Amino acid sequence: MRPILMKGHERPLTFLKYNREGDLLLSCAKDHTPTVWFADDGQRLGTYRGHNGAVWCCDVSHDSTRLVTGSADQSVKLWDVQTGTQLYSFNFNSPARSVDFSVGDKLVIITTDPFMGNPSTIQVKHIAEDPADQTSDSVLTIKGPQGRINRAVWGPLNKTIISAGEDSIIRIWDSETGQLLKESDKESSADKSAKLWDTRSLTLLKTYQMDRPVNAVAISPLLDHVVIGGGQEAVNVTMTDRRAGKFEAKFYHKILQDEIGGVKGHFGPINALAFNPDGRSFSSGGEDGYVRLHHFDPDYFSIRM
Repeated sequence: MRPILMKGHERPLTFLKYNREGDLLLSCAKDHTPTVWFADDGQRLGTYRGHNGAVWCCDVSHDSTRLVTGSADQSVKLWDVQTGTQLYSFNFNSPARSVDFSVGDKLVIITTDPFMGNPSTIQVKHIAEDPADQTSDSVLTIKGPQGRINRAVWGPLNKTIISAGEDSIIRIWDSETGQLLKESDKESSADKSAKLWDTRSLTLLKTYQMDRPVNAVAISPLLDHVVIGGGQEAVNVTMTDRRAGKFEAKFYHKILQDEIGGVKGHFGPINALAFNPDGRSFSSGGEDGYVRLHHFDPDYFSIRM
C-alpha cells in the first residue's frame, strides 16, 4: 500500500473530510487555508482563502456545492466548493471549533469555544438556498457545558445534536428545543482509548485501548474496521526515531476489538483521519503538515480474524 504524500499545508493538519461521492478530499490545518484535493491521485485542486486563524473543522454539502469551515479567527465561513468564492461569514466573539451540515443541508451546527468570559455554545444556523438571502440569525443556541466542546454533530434524522468535549461527557440534545436528553457517565479524560457508542441510547458498545494519546478515529463504511491515530505530544517526542513516537494509524476490528494492523509514515502525531465513503481508501493528516492518502491493497479486503 504505497501512500500518496500530499504537501500543501505549512502547519499541522486539524481535520479531513471527503465529499459524499468520495472524489474530493478537503483538508483543514493551522495555516488558515482549507484545501481541496482529488481523492484518487492526491492532486491539489485549490484553496479557500479568507480565514486568518487556524481552521479547526469543515463540512461539505450533500451535493458538493457548499463548504463550511470553522476557525480560531472567530468566524465560520460558507464557500462555493467549485470556485473557492466566499459566500458568507458568520462572526462570533470566540473561536469556532466545529461545523456539521444537517441531512438536507438546510441547517448547520456550529460550536464556539469558551473565551474571555463567554461560555462554550452550540448554535444552529439556517443555510439559505441563495447566498444573497443568508443571515447570521441562530435558529437555536445552547449555552454550553463547562470547558470546550470539541465536536457536535447531528443525530439520526436531524432530531438530536450529539456533542462531546473536554469534560469527557457525551451529551444528546433535542435539536428543536435545545433540551438535554441524555448524557454519558463521566469518562476519565485522555485515557488513551477510543470508544464506540450507540447514538440513540448512549450505550457504550466497544472500547479500543491504545498505548498512546488518541487524536482521531474513523469507522469504515465497508468493513467492520475502525482506524485510530494519535501519538505523543510534540513536546515529549524529542529527537527519537519516528517509529518510537508511535505515529502510526492502527486498524482494529470494530466488533472483536482486536488490532488488525498499522500504517506508519507520519513524522509526528496523527491529528485527523477519514475513510473514503467507498471504504477502499483512507487518508491521515499529521502534525508534520502532510496528508497521506492510502488506497488499500486487494488483500486488505480478505483479512480474516
